[in-house]
Amino acid sequence: MSTGTRMHRHAHTAIARTLALLTLLLVSVLAQAMEAPRKSPADDNDYRFIELDNGLRAILVSDRQADKAAASLNVAVGSGDDPAGREGMAHFLEHMLFLGTEKYPEPGEYQQFIKSHGGSHNAFTAFQDTNYFFDVEARFLEPALDRFAEQFAAPLFTPELVDRERNAVHSEFSSKQKEDRRRFYSVKKAASNPDHAFSQFAVGNLSTLANTEEQPLRPDLIEFWKTHYSANLMTLAVYGPQSLDDLEQMVRSRFSAIENRNLTAKTFPQPLYQPEQLPAKVTADAIKDVRSLSLSFPIPSQDDKYRTKPASYVANLLGHEGPGSLFDVLKRAGLVESLSAGLGMDTGDNATLEVSMTLTPAGLAQHDEILPLVFDYIDRIREEGISEERFREMQQLAQIDFRFREQGEPVHEATSLSRQLRYYPAEDVLSAPWLLERYAPEQYRAILERLTPDNVMVFVLAPDPALDQPAQTPWYEAEWQRQPLNPTALTEQRLPELAAQLSLPYANPFVPEDLDMVAGATMEQPALLASPGGLDLWFARDTRFDTPKANVFISLRTPAARVSARSSVLTQLLVDAVNTNLNAWAYSARLAGLDYSVYPHLRGITVRVGGYNDKLHTLINRILMQLANPTLTQQRFDIARQNLVDSLQNKAKDRPVEQTSEFVQTALIEGAWPTEDKLEAARQVSLDELKSFSEALLSEVDPVVLAHGNLSRAYTLNLAQQIRAIVLKNSTMAEVERSRVRQLPAEETQVTLDVRHPDTGYTLYMQGENTGFAERARFRLLAQVISSPFYEDIRTTRQLGYIVYATPFEILETPALGFVVQSPKATQAQIDQAVREFSAQFEARLASMDQASLNREKQAVISKLLERDRQLGDISGRYWREIDRAATDFDSRERLAEAVQAVKKDALLETFRQAVLNRERTLRVVTGQSDQNADSALSLLLAQPPVPAS
Repeated sequence: MSTGTRMHRHAHTAIARTLALLTLLLVSVLAQAMEAPRKSPADDNDYRFIELDNGLRAILVSDRQADKAAASLNVAVGSGDDPAGREGMAHFLEHMLFLGTEKYPEPGEYQQFIKSHGGSHNAFTAFQDTNYFFDVEARFLEPALDRFAEQFAAPLFTPELVDRERNAVHSEFSSKQKEDRRRFYSVKKAASNPDHAFSQFAVGNLSTLANTEEQPLRPDLIEFWKTHYSANLMTLAVYGPQSLDDLEQMVRSRFSAIENRNLTAKTFPQPLYQPEQLPAKVTADAIKDVRSLSLSFPIPSQDDKYRTKPASYVANLLGHEGPGSLFDVLKRAGLVESLSAGLGMDTGDNATLEVSMTLTPAGLAQHDEILPLVFDYIDRIREEGISEERFREMQQLAQIDFRFREQGEPVHEATSLSRQLRYYPAEDVLSAPWLLERYAPEQYRAILERLTPDNVMVFVLAPDPALDQPAQTPWYEAEWQRQPLNPTALTEQRLPELAAQLSLPYANPFVPEDLDMVAGATMEQPALLASPGGLDLWFARDTRFDTPKANVFISLRTPAARVSARSSVLTQLLVDAVNTNLNAWAYSARLAGLDYSVYPHLRGITVRVGGYNDKLHTLINRILMQLANPTLTQQRFDIARQNLVDSLQNKAKDRPVEQTSEFVQTALIEGAWPTEDKLEAARQVSLDELKSFSEALLSEVDPVVLAHGNLSRAYTLNLAQQIRAIVLKNSTMAEVERSRVRQLPAEETQVTLDVRHPDTGYTLYMQGENTGFAERARFRLLAQVISSPFYEDIRTTRQLGYIVYATPFEILETPALGFVVQSPKATQAQIDQAVREFSAQFEARLASMDQASLNREKQAVISKLLERDRQLGDISGRYWREIDRAATDFDSRERLAEAVQAVKKDALLETFRQAVLNRERTLRVVTGQSDQNADSALSLLLAQPPVPAS
């Protein structure tokens, strides 16, 4: 009886548990049905929205095929929350959260864990948000989340790290102090409403983050954290291959520990510009040879109109680039180079709609005459542009894009979702960017009513403008001036011949109609099709993503493009003419999901066309016809040549480390001509010379084509006939070898560049002995092992600068390790001494590394090499790179991964000693007062033989 009684009691318990589980399952299914956001039909991921008891909201993404996992946490706090007198505090807090928690007190532990498990991490501070994110090998998501969550639940704000990290923030500020983008942004802040938080300095520096006995920084930091960071202001996205239930368990068990302080996100009801100061023109001084004109119109916030997007409707017309558009008319007149329109800042209370143009020198001289043309075009939109047909076309294109949306990298998906969850309801978090639910003419008109001459702030950026009594922005010392504008003058048309050419866009002829998939299985790799006439034709049918898209690459390799710096310049100018001639006609194709680029390279010119395959052939045909017979005009030639001269001259004003790293590439890559040589050629070439060059360019060609995606073999063969008939009919086939990398001399080569910048730039390039897979694997693994310790020592401990990294500096399969530092306080000698000291100390660390740690680092490298392709373009690009390097077994990454797996510690240590300690075949390029002629060093390097294959 007793046995039976126990069985009876256990049976009752089992039944009760089963009923409870069934009830929970039913509740879970119903909850998921309500909480799963609307997704694309092409999206195989599973989603779940949850809200924790502390108010934190999260979106969970289960991608069963993912080999990488990721997470992103968005806090509804940004630079707009900075206290007066403590500008940069939100940014400083972003830095400090990474540096140790109660559970993981070591300041570099989180970073090292992520790096050693094949991942990356970062964060950014915006005006209203701060976003933290990472990715990692999928199987290490849970321990990564454990470390990540602790940063928000129990950060230490270690006292001795406070002063160190404020120096890092200052270095970040200093590194960009001479950049036009950051300086112009400071002008926009200075010109805004001083009562609006946007007008504040946002980055922070040693002054605003002062740390003295009278004003200690750490208490202010902790107070800011306590009064601004709260679980109810946080939105989280977690992406991984784990089930939704497992992901939910990971999140609830860790992120519930974050305190809910029941805070409210700050609002910004003040207008961005003071109404009494509109209209006005702000002129700012640029360091580089850049010229821009932008119009900023204050409008109401558009956050609550994401389902209809009236600002996007208006901006679509204003920023159109088709025939008769504002951009097309201005570009054909030689006044502008680019034009864009769209929402600027949107605080939830107020927003701006921006129209931005880059100007030619003639456009800068006539920028006052351009303004009435803008308002003329706005009037045309107001009178003729609001139509249901236009809306239906925009809606159709948005629906097609959403239907066939391709997934991005997990970390990008997570970052987007955490931010979108802050602004959109959970059910719309996936679809919100594509929603156009209804035709809303009243909303379009409401936007257009704000785009008036009396409601605009005009910004002009130009080098050395004539400023009568310029002001200077705080911290960046950018000169600027504000002048009132006469609204009546903004409507007085001074370019009537251009105004007469303006017209609104026609119906888009590129809207895809055939969205079916071709028959046949996805091919494992491209096949070389039999194609007479010397054209290498590669074909790969690929329907694995069920998207009716394809990518076509056409490379016209020609010896004429690589003869000299002059021929390189002429190739660039020819490509500019082709792209300019195509733009107005092809803009509609871009809107309809097609994309293209025509670009010069070391071996000639390549055409890349991709997108929905339905009308791909039409676009390809037009591009080929332009290449075969480009329209070359004096006006466009003069503008393009000036643009090229400006860009080459501007290189001398790039960041110091950009200049040092570019010197390495120029000195070592065959056919990469020095800037000075190209600048001299650009100043000398003529239109007649370009015409002659254009006619002769394709006389000798080494053509190769890749057609990949939702295409048939017959389509690809027809494409080959089209290419031969249009661009190769008068060509002789030739072989154009791939460029190689020059081998450095056996000892260390030192070069000092004369760069006008307060920071010191330092690039140490350590070259491998050959281009074999074994040598490449050793350098990849060495970079993986050394990068975090190098960063921790040089940036965090020694505080030498904000821009600090160790990287695999592989160029054209030539292995190398690079150390890069930009310092606002150290000389090049001090940086090099620090690097040498670090290297000497690291030898013992590397020598003592156990096999388990080495295997972990190997796996981190391998996981990056073999990361799953997520989009058709990823695969197309990989195939094209393999074809370019003649690796037509298409297994380079697999072979490199195998080589990484085979690396022995002794071999890795020997590579470290040769490359890093002994500096065999090393190039050190620094900035400062030149004690060595860079030109003579360059001449020496240009004479070196190529790195051997093995």
